[in-house]
Amino acid sequence: MKKIYLMIASMVLMFSIKSNAQIIKAEIRATGLTCSMCSNAINKQLKTMSEVVSIETDLNTNTFTVTLKEGNDLSPKVFKEKVEKAGFFIGSLVVTAKPETIAKSSYILVNDKKSNAYEVQFQVVDKGYVTEKEFKKLSKSYKNVETYASNNEEDFHIKMIN
Repeated sequence: MKKIYLMIASMVLMFSIKSNAQIIKAEIRATGLTCSMCSNAINKQLKTMSEVVSIETDLNTNTFTVTLKEGNDLSPKVFKEKVEKAGFFIGSLVVTAKPETIAKSSYILVNDKKSNAYEVQFQVVDKGYVTEKEFKKLSKSYKNVETYASNNEEDFHIKMIN
């Protein structure tokens, strides 16, 4: 009987602990913006996400720095969807996350750089997360990565920055 209670208590504890795999911050450089109203449209879309703590906007570089709540399990896809819903495209997406995040099967490392830092920073280099010109250039560089050209929306090819 004690074993059953111990097993149930262990399972409850295991499922109640939140995973540490999470995105902490996303730096989105958008393309196609011509005025402050354009950046406002993206800002509004990003603010609809309940995980957002704050958004800093740099109008000179069209960059949106999105800080997220702890414990989220967002993927880069949600940022792409929000920017495109506002009528624009991502020119660059740099993510700061916990190292456990990139251990998920949906993240495929395209460079050999490893990091043992508390937080890792990486760039998503898939089509739709970089400019079209950059994607063509990267396609040549990553031709040895079998999955890179497949454009699977659920896989994220990433390049470590730190």
